[in-house]
Amino acid sequence: MPRKLLRRLLPSRETLDNNRFLRRCAPFLTHHNLWHLNRHSVAGGLAVGLASSMIPGPLQMLGATILAVLFRVNLPVAIFGTLFSNPFTIVPLYLLAFGIGRLITGASGHPAPIADAPVTDWANLMGTAHAWMDWMLALGAPLAIGIVALALLLALAGYGLVQLGWRLHVLHALRSRRSRRQT
Repeated sequence: MPRKLLRRLLPSRETLDNNRFLRRCAPFLTHHNLWHLNRHSVAGGLAVGLASSMIPGPLQMLGATILAVLFRVNLPVAIFGTLFSNPFTIVPLYLLAFGIGRLITGASGHPAPIADAPVTDWANLMGTAHAWMDWMLALGAPLAIGIVALALLLALAGYGLVQLGWRLHVLHALRSRRSRRQT
């Protein structure tokens, strides 16, 4: 069922080949695992997407695309996985990453207060972006190490959950098919 739904929702490879904007990238996008819906490709795609969702800024989907092509995992699932971090979840994720980073670096023994986050000034977006970057840089090594650690944890969890869920779905389908044959 999920496989049929994904096939119906995702564009075909021919549709992408005929797109004039993607023709230049065609040599990189022709590997069958980038579009094939099997357990390993989808699990790897979700792992890449979840790991890429921790990339700061608007480069998440680009990072997921590059990693999906490098690791040859399902590209649409990888791009969809980046939607895990969004304006509602990014602050709690970064606070969690900061906490994980403090545990890893051993800075949890002497907690320094976290400075208040800057206020977004919609009239001066460049100034706001610089203020947010300065605020994140002030958090230092615990945040950077925590982001990498949380990205790896999310990738492992996503990969494992897809593998387990896919396997359970296949076993359920086999059992129901077996019971239908017996009746």
